[in-house]
Amino acid sequence: MQALTITSLPSQCFLGEGPLWIAKLGCFFWVDIEKGKLHRYHLGSEQLETRYFPHRLAVVLEAENGKLILGLDRKLVRYDWETEQIEVLCGVEEHLPLNRFNDGKVDPQGRIWIGTLSTRFTEGSGALYRIGADFQPQVQLGNLTISNGMAWTADGRTFYFIDTPTKKIQEFSFDPASGAIGFRRIAVEIPEGLGFPDGMCIDREGMLWVAHYAGAGVYRWNPKTGALLDKIELPVPHVTSCCFGGDDLDLMLITSAQENLSPADIEKYPQSGDVFLVKMAVGGFESHRAGF
Repeated sequence: MQALTITSLPSQCFLGEGPLWIAKLGCFFWVDIEKGKLHRYHLGSEQLETRYFPHRLAVVLEAENGKLILGLDRKLVRYDWETEQIEVLCGVEEHLPLNRFNDGKVDPQGRIWIGTLSTRFTEGSGALYRIGADFQPQVQLGNLTISNGMAWTADGRTFYFIDTPTKKIQEFSFDPASGAIGFRRIAVEIPEGLGFPDGMCIDREGMLWVAHYAGAGVYRWNPKTGALLDKIELPVPHVTSCCFGGDDLDLMLITSAQENLSPADIEKYPQSGDVFLVKMAVGGFESHRAGF
């Protein structure tokens, strides 16, 4: 395990998720899903700002012209941080009122990939959607329980995906032009005792950094061999997601949660719900921007 410098930012999220770095703004963003909070942290000034939405806020993504894409309950909206104007783009699963969006990412071509789950975590009730500039959600994977982490290889030809309860990272072929995916294999199987795979990102060496819920850290997996290479140990049990950022893309922002912790647990792990900034030995990539 590498020696790391870890800084905590006290945001005390109930369910911190969806970290995002926007280089143009010099800011990290993340959400607190159940509290409907959007956090923006300016790295240079260390200023933390928070906005509130009366919805479950599942994801924040970068859009064109300095705007953001937010996943509010089951709707995808465009949001202007300066004017606070919200424009609804599309929705999914109106017939499933217990469902909400979960993790989302933008592919190298600017299309949004975003999954759903049931707030009762009903097995097989979620799906993974691809949404392009026509705002017509297309189901890519069905029968999911907790649609979660996603990552693309640098060449844009391979897509990795996590359905959390399976404790597996799936590998798919990815067609850049059409966005079509085809299942290849299980790249990683998480052993017992390491928690559940949640959000993830990919580094410049093609290795996957995966936040482990109930696993107290972010684990580095080799998707070629399935081997565990490294771990960032954190003082919280429920680690939820991670992304690279900073000027050299060698800072990792990691989110965590207080969800499913008793008062005694929170007393034992008081930093639960905070986010952590880690200086990394190997850097990653900028997140892609939605093409609309």
